[in-house]
Amino acid sequence: MKQYLKKRRWKFFLILGAVVISIFSLLYTSRLSKELSSEVHKRMKIWSLAYNKLANDQYTSDDFELILEIITTNTNIPVILTDIEGNVVEHRNIDVPADKQEKHLQKVLSKMKKEREPVIISLGDDDKQYLYYSESLLISKLQWFPVVQLFIVFVFMIIAYTAFSTARRWEQDHVWVGMARETAHQLGTPTSSLLGWMDILELKQCDTKYINEMRFDIKRLLTITARFSKIGSKPELENEKIIEVVEQMIEYLRNRSSKLVTFSIKNDIQNDFEIKMCRPLFEWVIENICKNAIDAMEGEGAIDVHIFEQKEKLIIDISDTGKGIARNLQKSVFKPGYSTKPKGWGLGLTLAKRIVEQYHNGKLFIPSSTTKKGTTFRILIPLVGNE
Repeated sequence: MKQYLKKRRWKFFLILGAVVISIFSLLYTSRLSKELSSEVHKRMKIWSLAYNKLANDQYTSDDFELILEIITTNTNIPVILTDIEGNVVEHRNIDVPADKQEKHLQKVLSKMKKEREPVIISLGDDDKQYLYYSESLLISKLQWFPVVQLFIVFVFMIIAYTAFSTARRWEQDHVWVGMARETAHQLGTPTSSLLGWMDILELKQCDTKYINEMRFDIKRLLTITARFSKIGSKPELENEKIIEVVEQMIEYLRNRSSKLVTFSIKNDIQNDFEIKMCRPLFEWVIENICKNAIDAMEGEGAIDVHIFEQKEKLIIDISDTGKGIARNLQKSVFKPGYSTKPKGWGLGLTLAKRIVEQYHNGKLFIPSSTTKKGTTFRILIPLVGNE
């Protein structure tokens, strides 16, 4: 559980960092845009004064070059100059299509009128012109900068998160595979020795009841060893009677669980119904789900298994009467490291999901769970192509 919370904390800080960067960028760009917009307004005031002097011949020969430079150096602020009746007299820095010039200018002019009041240029004798303008092309581009930056940050987050998750998953898989195979190797030697000791006990004519129970447990150890040895490699699938597999697994768990835990199986398919599976691994899935259910019920309750066929899919529902799983955690229980037990590794359901989905092309999920009432795990195996 702690490891899972650390992962969630890491994701939270990553998202928080992106949000902080984006907010800072938006605020800084907004402030910069306002400053530039103020500069544009000042330039338009100067431009209107220069144009007014030029129109009214209010300049000396020394001023002429300066006035001309002020008027002609505006290369990035879109402006439209109209007469008192609203007719366009002049325009600058506006891309106008040749076939729709008048219509396009009127559209731009209408937009400029909504943005701000015009600068009035007096020409004398009550004759006036109106200077309309919008933000410079630089400001327009700058206003899109936070959006572009946010998109880049978002893409970078996705790439970084995907790369980190992939690398972490590969590392975890590598560690689990190595650990599983090493465990299988370590179990092999003492298990073989135990079989030898069992033969000696038989020769000494010990009580067969105990010998049979010990043989059963040794066989169980061999099954566990086989499970671990298959992790990391694609197992061979063979036709198995699903009812037989489930019943034997449930019987094994019943004999080794508290008497306060009851097991029941409801079978809605034929007893000789077969599907392709790796039996040791599939039994492991049933065992993992049931053991988690027993833990959730704290050793007292009922586990009901329902096997049925629906839309060319074999479905095995395993329901318990435990404390249930909150909706926001129902997907998390299958993630590596998630465990409600203090010393739990959080690998059981992760491996179960991998066995069902990667090796048997099925699905393992929680179709329903109610707090303080219980949870249902569903194993879904497609029957098409499973003959």
